[in-house]
Amino acid sequence: MSSLLETLALNLDAVRQRAAEACRVAKRSPDSVQLIAVTKYAKIEWIAGLISLGLTRFGENRPQQLAERQARWPQVEWHLIGHLQRNKAKSVLGTTALIHSVDSSRLAERLSELASTSDSAGRIPILCEVNVSGEASKDGFPLDDLLIAWDQLTALPGVDLRGLMTMAPLSDEPESARPVFAKLRKLRDELRGRSADSLALPELSMGMSGDFEVAIQEGATLIRVGSRLFEGLA
Repeated sequence: MSSLLETLALNLDAVRQRAAEACRVAKRSPDSVQLIAVTKYAKIEWIAGLISLGLTRFGENRPQQLAERQARWPQVEWHLIGHLQRNKAKSVLGTTALIHSVDSSRLAERLSELASTSDSAGRIPILCEVNVSGEASKDGFPLDDLLIAWDQLTALPGVDLRGLMTMAPLSDEPESARPVFAKLRKLRDELRGRSADSLALPELSMGMSGDFEVAIQEGATLIRVGSRLFEGLA
């Protein structure tokens, strides 16, 4: 095994062990949490290395880069985790397994429209991004806006609403993210009860390299990890 693969394997194993320990603390099965490798700043050989090590889910921030990488590695899942403009929405159809970052009713309506007019789109899997922390610098539905728009969102044809996503404020202290993650989980539970057709909303996308263990303890099913996987590489 090359030094690159050895480093990637050690990093991947460390992340998986930490995730498994967080699941143990939370009395959850490790299988209930999926790792999304964030490749925004990753080199091509790093991504290829992770794929060779068996990783099957990757996240990209930019639609164009996602499309390019999905074309290069169609055998793995590609998730769009960054901001999506309505005029770029069509470009991700057929390339992404899940859009984590639907942050407005207008974007959700655009995706619904595309699903109804595209032969290949089918039902588009999405998460609603929620600005739980209220930071002006973050994208996402404000909490009150999502509650107001919820009935409209769940009635949109052609979209498969699978859950919620959030980003916690940047901090060197992982515990500071706990209230944000707990609030997203409680919001998901509330929205489940409000949905006339009993939406399961199984996915909570929350937690990144610095705080994914806290996110798992608060119910994350998808963790988005980048820098921890690529430590020691240049």
